Amino acid sequence: MGRAQLRRSAVAVALAVGFAVTACTGETLPPPSTAGTPVSATPVPSESVATPSQTAVVVLDPGHNGGNASAPELINRPVPAGGFSKPCNTTGTATDGGYPEHAFTFDVVQRAAVLLRTAGVTVVLTRSDNAGVGPCVDARAALANDSRADLAVSVHADGAAPGTRGFHVIEPDLAPDGGNAAILAPSRDAAAHLRTAFAAATGQPPATYPGGLVEPGLTRRDDLAGLNLARVPALFIECANMRDPEDAAHVTDPEWRQRAAQGITDGVLGYLSSR
Repeated sequence: MGRAQLRRSAVAVALAVGFAVTACTGETLPPPSTAGTPVSATPVPSESVATPSQTAVVVLDPGHNGGNASAPELINRPVPAGGFSKPCNTTGTATDGGYPEHAFTFDVVQRAAVLLRTAGVTVVLTRSDNAGVGPCVDARAALANDSRADLAVSVHADGAAPGTRGFHVIEPDLAPDGGNAAILAPSRDAAAHLRTAFAAATGQPPATYPGGLVEPGLTRRDDLAGLNLARVPALFIECANMRDPEDAAHVTDPEWRQRAAQGITDGVLGYLSSR
């Protein structure tokens, strides 16, 4: 399939996923905003050699969604997760002051999408607003797979105990059903780039508290559907611990969120260049 056809396919899948999820709620939503629509890479003259970013498709997945709390019957239903089942989605966490994870992740992803598109990357988002429900975790993974993404990055923030702070990148371990075996090595390569770039851009310390810790700022897990179902290189990043006062001050600061977006962008571009 040609790259132009792929981009059209990615748009169709993104729309199909959004409407499939909203159909479960019985709601009629307005057309998705163009924020979730892939933007064509900058044209390259035929005699030039395209850079990795100008030929790349990256899926950015802002965790959770603003309407999840209003639809427990949807987000609690079980979906495939790579050898077992998990709830469709969750509401996410929040700072003690009430700033929600779903708003944080959507804001950071919007900023990162602008930076990546400026670099010539075709960006596909798993959701186009912060007022809907879902998509389910298996549908988010399917969108990345169907887009034949060069990399999928799911953006989150943690809800751990106060006093434990920092960020960590989550790379896939072998899923219980073994289906993601082919993407383990490139995902680990991408994780190394993202960990280094995010720390440099934000000054955020690598976390040492999470389970599955491989080294500070890097964990490996086999219980996340988005990584277990991935057939393209995929990562999660927990940008901060929202329940820690110092980290909460960061995530609620628009300037810090811009640095977080820059760190994600730098990590993605570093990985694409290395390939």
